[in-house]
Amino acid sequence: MKNLVIVESPAKAKTIEGFLGKDFTVKSSFGHIRDLPSKKLSVDVDNNYKPDYVIPKDKENLVKELRKLSKEADMVWLASDEDREGEAISWHLQEALGLKTEKTKRIVFHEITKSAILNAVENPRSINVDLVNAQQARRILDRLVGYELSPVLWKKVKPNLSAGRVQSVSVRLIVEREREVESFKSVSAFRVVAFFDVNGMEFKAELSKRFDTIEEARKFISDCQNAEFSVSDLQKKPAKRTPAAPFTTSTLQQEASRKLGFGVTRTMRIAQDLYEQGKITYMRTDSVNLSDLALNAAKEEIEKLYGAEFSQTRKFSSKSKGAQEAHEAIRPTYMSEQKVAGDAAHQRLYDLIWKRTIASQMADAQLERTTISVAVSNSDLGFSAQGEVIKFEGFLKVYLEGTDDEAEDQKGILPNVSVGQQLVAKKIEGSERFSSPPARYTEASLVKKLEELGIGRPSTYAPTISTIIARNYVLKESREGQERKYGYVLLDENGITEETRTEVAGAEKQKLFPTDIGKVVTDFLVENFGEILNYNFTAQVEKEFDEIAEGQKEWTSMIDGFYKPFHKTTVYTEENSERATGERLLGVDPKSGRNVYARLGRFGPMVQIGEADNEEKPKFSSLQAGQSLEEISLEEALDLFKLPREIGEFEGETLLIGVGKFGPYVRHNKSFVSLGSEDPLSITREKAIELIETKREEIKKALISEFTDGDTVIQVKNGRFGPYIAVGKKNYKIPKGTEPESLSLEDCKELIIKQGDKPKRTAKSRK
Repeated sequence: MKNLVIVESPAKAKTIEGFLGKDFTVKSSFGHIRDLPSKKLSVDVDNNYKPDYVIPKDKENLVKELRKLSKEADMVWLASDEDREGEAISWHLQEALGLKTEKTKRIVFHEITKSAILNAVENPRSINVDLVNAQQARRILDRLVGYELSPVLWKKVKPNLSAGRVQSVSVRLIVEREREVESFKSVSAFRVVAFFDVNGMEFKAELSKRFDTIEEARKFISDCQNAEFSVSDLQKKPAKRTPAAPFTTSTLQQEASRKLGFGVTRTMRIAQDLYEQGKITYMRTDSVNLSDLALNAAKEEIEKLYGAEFSQTRKFSSKSKGAQEAHEAIRPTYMSEQKVAGDAAHQRLYDLIWKRTIASQMADAQLERTTISVAVSNSDLGFSAQGEVIKFEGFLKVYLEGTDDEAEDQKGILPNVSVGQQLVAKKIEGSERFSSPPARYTEASLVKKLEELGIGRPSTYAPTISTIIARNYVLKESREGQERKYGYVLLDENGITEETRTEVAGAEKQKLFPTDIGKVVTDFLVENFGEILNYNFTAQVEKEFDEIAEGQKEWTSMIDGFYKPFHKTTVYTEENSERATGERLLGVDPKSGRNVYARLGRFGPMVQIGEADNEEKPKFSSLQAGQSLEEISLEEALDLFKLPREIGEFEGETLLIGVGKFGPYVRHNKSFVSLGSEDPLSITREKAIELIETKREEIKKALISEFTDGDTVIQVKNGRFGPYIAVGKKNYKIPKGTEPESLSLEDCKELIIKQGDKPKRTAKSRK
């Protein structure tokens, strides 16, 4: 073998191999081949923070193969990604495979095209140790924080919790936003809108003032019965809109969320696929720059599709100082390709990237903005209407950037009018409008906030959000709104009518909500580790990583400056801080006269009657889904002690309703059936029986056949991923092409033995 090329993923290997020819063999490292082992600290804090890297068991055979191939090759080309993580992967490969400097070359590219790969081979470099050290510093610092903080949380809050430098700051943002929402006091005002008719064309204009009460709104609208309306002012101004810059990691995640409804992790997974297929440039970047090649290709495509007047070459520069990734924005590798292979999600994300890139190189949209002011003859107040007309579409022909403001009004086209012209009001209505609390974070708006604060980098956003959700510090969910009444006054040809209407307010779609555990942990960390959770401090740490990457700072001294004071705080907190439970005294139980508390317990949020130091033991009950420590009332808490409760019998056995680790359930005989969204305090016997019978039907449909072999039960079942054989808690695959209904006991046993196991036999087999 002449040349061995090692990349990170098999998909990338397959794409690249086609470009390099028979003298090159391309293999994948499947990501990192060495890391800090998870079960111990693996950082020697007394020896200049020396890390103890190991090869994971599942990578040992791969490393042996790569080591063998690298010895046989004349030259080894390390072709991992062009960022800190990618640089570290190449360094670990060099170390673990024992590669000699003279027969090792590092190549980088930010798109997987033949020209980019061949150019990289012609321009190799050595491993950038500064980038490696920046990655090591982040990895080791995060390990130190996690391993020192987590035991403190186990002791002071709840077992099996964990903390992380960026993750805990992200949770803090969500907790603080939730408390802003909870403490927000909504105020209402009456918005008055008139609908005018000009030669059959209706337009809407809003009154310049909002009224505090319905009486004020009613009086003004009533006075309008005798008023005349005329155009008091007309302004037409030319305006323009400029396209947004091409995508960075952060803006792609935000826009895919707004326009496609994709979560951050899903967006990055699809983008990774598109990159590895050679369809887009590297997807972890905070650069908005486009290469000259890309600019020329975009210009050519725009002129071909829309005409020369739509083309306007633009060079964007990054606003973030010390951008980590020194390459291009996310763009299509070939501007002429509007379609990609794959499922609808891949095509939709690619389409978004293509449109955003092309639009960034198009002419401004030319608009005419019109404002019509309407005077009311018997009032000092007036109405105003705004609209805009597109004179030249420019980039709007292709793409318009989304907005986080869900209620943004779209400005329409206004009729032609002149100053002094009399207007006819078709109707005037006054509606009570309520001020809104700050919006809870979505995944995308959280990424935007982290980026604004300088916390995290392109490669960290998605794993950070995945981690805080997986650790149950944050829930991502939609919640239904609640009905709200509002006042309404209408003046039309029938005179004035006044009524109370209802609307649904406060509905949330795929927002991030902190859990009780997330709140209690955040409060504890803010109180005892204020600096670690300080936004400016966290951003400063990121800047120091950047300085290490640029060779301006020594990585071990940076860690030392962080770790020593942090370690002292950890020791002090473990010895001196109070246990954190988020405890609230709700009131007194009228039956026993004992105090009722809401607090975080060993197994999660709960309510408690009585104190531990009383003679009579306290009673406990877990909170239900939708209940929180900070909001549960005394009445709701006392209701929880009505569980478990009996609701009758079925088939001679008691029906018992309770709440367990996995939520509310009905217990019948020895089986437990989930209540789903049913309220355990109000569910009827009939509904519980319906749930039991539904579950039985599901089990029946899932079971294809069942055999006994001595005391062993062997089942052939239908599962989520197709048919399989089940023996106790072990599952065995059924080969493709085999009809599961045709399997006999002997067939099942043969398949089990082939897959490395043998069911126990204690008596003669019987079918």
